[in-house]
Amino acid sequence: MAAAPLPTPPGGPVVAVTATGERRAVLVLAGDVGAGALRELEERLTVPPLSEAGEWTVDLSAVTRIDLACAYALLRAATQRPETVTLLLRGARRPVQRTLRHAGLDAVAVIEE
Repeated sequence: MAAAPLPTPPGGPVVAVTATGERRAVLVLAGDVGAGALRELEERLTVPPLSEAGEWTVDLSAVTRIDLACAYALLRAATQRPETVTLLLRGARRPVQRTLRHAGLDAVAVIEE
């Protein structure tokens, strides 16, 4: 179930999480996901429903930019858990994809356009 892209928010980045099934969750990011969003992103990655899900879909279709610190936070959250997380990064623009690949997310996630 794909979430509709969020409009780019005027007041800053958006980080939203929803559960879509017993062990599935969707993380929606929007706007300029930079240093100001890092703390919220790290917190959301460690609490339910993401902390309990084995499959994550990250909707990046409304992200205009993501910095390396936030990309690394996604990588850490997906790889430092006791169980394996299936990670799908969906809708990222090319510059965002470059940052995700630079952080090494392409080694642990499927990156879809």
